[in-house]
Amino acid sequence: MAEHQSGAGSAAQKSGRPRKLVFKVVLLGESAVGKSSIVTRFTRDEFNQYKESTIGAAFLTKEIAIDASNTVNLNIWDTAGQERYKSLAPMYYRNAEAAVVVYDITQAASFERAKSWIKELQRQAEPNIIIALAGNKTDLADRRTVSKEEGAAYAATAGLLFFETSAQSGENVGELFVSLAKKIPWPAEPVASAAGAQSVNLAAGRSGNAAAQNDCAC
Repeated sequence: MAEHQSGAGSAAQKSGRPRKLVFKVVLLGESAVGKSSIVTRFTRDEFNQYKESTIGAAFLTKEIAIDASNTVNLNIWDTAGQERYKSLAPMYYRNAEAAVVVYDITQAASFERAKSWIKELQRQAEPNIIIALAGNKTDLADRRTVSKEEGAAYAATAGLLFFETSAQSGENVGELFVSLAKKIPWPAEPVASAAGAQSVNLAAGRSGNAAAQNDCAC
């Protein structure tokens, strides 16, 4: 995937008035890599070491400030990692502006699976989707089997954002989502009509099936 040259930050600075947009973000990765823990840390600033596996997907949302005037609401779909739910993934990454693919730095197999998810996104998701690769569980660095250099090198080759995170400590979790939001290109502002400027909402016209709301560390 090629590097994206524009993003929300640059578009917001060019805008003459405050804007508020909605972006869809999907999390993908093997079971137990910590996807749900990352989302829960980001949206609620909580961590629960003992969580049940997600069934289907869970939905969470959080508003973040891009700068002093512009905000983004991230609608986050946290998908289940079990193989039996893999066929449901396209339903969640369809129409997504961004994706976070998570692997466990202590499990080399989860890194290889993350690469497969990235290839699938690059083939089947929206052409301009922004993808971040997240190596989770840096709090278990003494058990690491995937080096930071290996993860960063793959991300650079594939044109991805890259972070190593810890849902337990919160390391780089907020930075991951803020950087992702700033990287997503903003649409051009609509031309103001005689009745006045119209608002922009990227969520308009999109629909998705309701999913289970279970949180987990999968």
